[in-house]
Amino acid sequence: RSMMLRRAGVHLQVSARRAFIPPPIKSSSITLLQRRWFSDQAKPFPPIPEQGNVPESIKAHIGANLHLRPSHPIRIIKNMIENYFASQKPTFAIHDNLPPVVPISNNFDSLLIPSDHPGRSPNDTYYIDSHTVLRTHTSAHQADLLRKGERAFLVTGDVYRRDTVDSVHYPVFHQMEGVKLFAREELDKLNQKRIEKGDQPAEWYYKTPEYTTHPEVQYVEADLKKSLEGLVRMLFGAETQIRWIDAFFPFTSPSWEMEVLYMGEWLEVLGCGVIHPTIMSRSLPPGMPVGDRGWAFGLGLERLAMVLFGIPDIRLFWTNDARFHNQFKGATSTSRVRFQPYSKYPACFKDIAFWLPETYHENTFYELVRGVAGQLVESVQLIDSFTHPKTGKMSHCYRINYRSMDRNPAANS
Repeated sequence: RSMMLRRAGVHLQVSARRAFIPPPIKSSSITLLQRRWFSDQAKPFPPIPEQGNVPESIKAHIGANLHLRPSHPIRIIKNMIENYFASQKPTFAIHDNLPPVVPISNNFDSLLIPSDHPGRSPNDTYYIDSHTVLRTHTSAHQADLLRKGERAFLVTGDVYRRDTVDSVHYPVFHQMEGVKLFAREELDKLNQKRIEKGDQPAEWYYKTPEYTTHPEVQYVEADLKKSLEGLVRMLFGAETQIRWIDAFFPFTSPSWEMEVLYMGEWLEVLGCGVIHPTIMSRSLPPGMPVGDRGWAFGLGLERLAMVLFGIPDIRLFWTNDARFHNQFKGATSTSRVRFQPYSKYPACFKDIAFWLPETYHENTFYELVRGVAGQLVESVQLIDSFTHPKTGKMSHCYRINYRSMDRNPAANS
């Protein structure tokens, strides 16, 4: 969840699926990020098509459920995380087959995502129609599960976003969200004065030290960080170095990102935080008194699998080639499995240039390339841009890198 919002609107230079190591975010930048979330300077979105904007190439992925396929590397990572939380208290409920088509209100409004946030744009999100979307994060189910009275749960599923074309990005990927609540009775044992004074505006909780430094919030924070540090050391090794970076997300406050020192570089692995009190109060089951608190985290399974198994190209998760899948048969952890490349075909580059229409968005071009060339394209790069000195029209030149994982694409094919 946090990765989508960061990419679409906050520009923290981090992605759940990018291979580069991002610079740390300093605490002093949080105020600026808050202003960006609540500013009224966002560009207007293009209209949502009446019939939606989901191409056939994306529809074909719905129901594939890679995270449920035996011995698939994404399933292995999923099982490892679920087994870890099975040892925690309370018991975490498992949800891994919830439908990917969700109401817009669940995907955005219930998480306090501003109405002008770029993540809502059809340039970024797949709309089924004007009321429903293909979920962009597994947090789209959070409010419904809380209303049903669930206190601790993990949600895993496929999520969909229009995105760039390269070896670490794909318009369909898999996320896991974790949530744990703390009852009012447990928090009252801290013998601290209650924080809320009536129904505070949502923004109040982002900037008020009375809330962010309160012992109740710090109690939840300590449990969150202890749980996730244990999880990451289970995945990466007991001696893994970890650091916490202050972050800003509209659905948690305070918020953090976790980075681990891996192979000499700091790698961002997840986003998390204390669930925003407004979300908690709006998601209560009928008759439940106000005052519970909780934490939530979100992580990308492809990113972890690529790092821990050494998988170099995100397209490999979707291959049917037995040479890929046989490497993971029977594996229950990452300890003895390292992906061995089975094909090394050369790249075939083609350049294409065109004048940009007025409503051009690069994700539309990327989607066109994927729709025509499918899995043959490894990456698409903008290599040149030109603005006509008289007409002001702009053109882009893109380099398309064709590289098959199982055959050699000819230059004239």
